[in-house]
This record gives sequence, C-alpha cells and structure tokens, in this order.
Amino acid sequence: MSEPMIEVRNLSYTYRGRGEKSALSSVTFSVSRGEWLAVIGRNGAGKSTLAGLLVGLLKPQSGSIRINGQMLDETSEWALRRHMGIVFQNPDNQFIGTTVEDDVAFGLENENMPVAQMKVRVAEALKLVGLSGLRQADPSRLSGGQKQRVAIAGILALRPDILILDEAFVMLDPKSRRDLLSTLRRLAEATHLTILSITHDMDEAAASNRILVMQDGKIVNDGTPGQIFSTEKDLGAPFSERLRRILLAKGRRAPDQYMTEEEMVDWLWK
Repeated sequence: MSEPMIEVRNLSYTYRGRGEKSALSSVTFSVSRGEWLAVIGRNGAGKSTLAGLLVGLLKPQSGSIRINGQMLDETSEWALRRHMGIVFQNPDNQFIGTTVEDDVAFGLENENMPVAQMKVRVAEALKLVGLSGLRQADPSRLSGGQKQRVAIAGILALRPDILILDEAFVMLDPKSRRDLLSTLRRLAEATHLTILSITHDMDEAAASNRILVMQDGKIVNDGTPGQIFSTEKDLGAPFSERLRRILLAKGRRAPDQYMTEEEMVDWLWK
C-alpha cells in the first residue's frame, strides 16, 4: 500500500491571546492519493486553522504533517507548496493579472513555463471552470462567482497534486457549484488529484469520498458521506438526505438509508 498523500499526526495549535483554548487539539488523520476528503463543522471548529497549517501559513506547536511522505517543516515547505494549491473564500485576495487570462497564467509564469505550453494550460483551465469566453475580461469587473472560478482555474492550471478548498464555493450560484463539483470529481478520478475541502456546504461535502466532522478543535467523526449523514442528525444535510427525511416525516415511501442525489433521482423514477 502506498504512503498517504497527506498524513497528520497529533497536530495541535493555540492562537496567542485566546486563553488556553486550543484551535486544534491532537488531530490525526490521513488522505490517500486521489481521495476527496471534506472537513465540516461549525464556526470555530478549527477547519481553517487546519488549512493554514497544511500549507505552511501557520506552524504546528506540536505534532507533524507529512506531504507525500515528506515532513512539512521550514526546510521543505517551499518545495512542498509547489505540489499544493489552495483556494480561499474571498477570490479578490488572489488576483494579480489585469485580465482573466493573465491572472490564470501568473503561477505558470513564476515557473518559467514556455509560452506555448502556458497558453495550452490556461485554455484548459478556463474551459474546466466554464470561463473560456471571458479570457480577456478584467477580473475586478466579474461577479463574485466568476471571480471564484478564475481563482480555481489559476490553481488547476498549475496541476497540483493536492487541492485545498477553504470555503471556496461559497460565492458560486447553485448551477456553477454543481458543475464545478462534477468537474473536480472527474479530475480526481482521472488524474488522482487529492482534494481537501473545508466547507459549510453539505452538498459539497456529499461530493467527497470521506468526511471528517470537527468540533472544538477535535475530530469527532470520520466516515463516508452515507455514514456521516446517517449518524450526525444535528448537522445540516445535502439535498437528497433532506428530501429523504421529509418523505419519512410525512409517512411517505422513502429509501431506508442515505442516497446520493443521483441515486435518489434513480430511486424516484422507479
């Protein structure tokens, strides 16, 4: 069995000036190559702190992080960051270029990629996020959802081994969100892209292979979407599970266990 792409062991972190309460406390988990792991939990659960530690923006106070078998520390963080891409909630903080095309190309230019190859990568990334027709647009004039798709395209153009999404879909309209989730699922399957998605959106979490539930800086549950949404009744649920619960509450015929949206549609047609 190959080594995990991400391996976290006994990770802890406390912000200065916040008393003795830890933002993270002895967090341990691993993510396999090509796996999509969603991290969910209420505000203050420690999700964004975890993202900051994984990309080296914060330094662990105890515990360890390994990326593709290599320890993440001050001597390795710059090399390891080349294999990771992170998209934050606010896309305005990630814009550099004066056009959409320039912005997506920025990271590739830093790698001194030949222009011909760069143009192919940019075109592919913009097609993936559905923005091929806006390549010459000014990023500052785009809608919030379009800006977020540009930010995601800029990361995808770099072809990272690991993609970290920190509430990255919050500004997207429902259709754009569904389309991008479908695209990322195909990418993960075709290229073995490892995805770690930090989110409040239960439909986004449902697209993953596995979910971690965090509370007060600790992992309190770990399982497939079906296992999590069947046991964590206090959490919100994706559309398919909400529909199943409504049918049960009204005494109607309903599946006896969690189903994905696609499975629910198939079931309803029977």
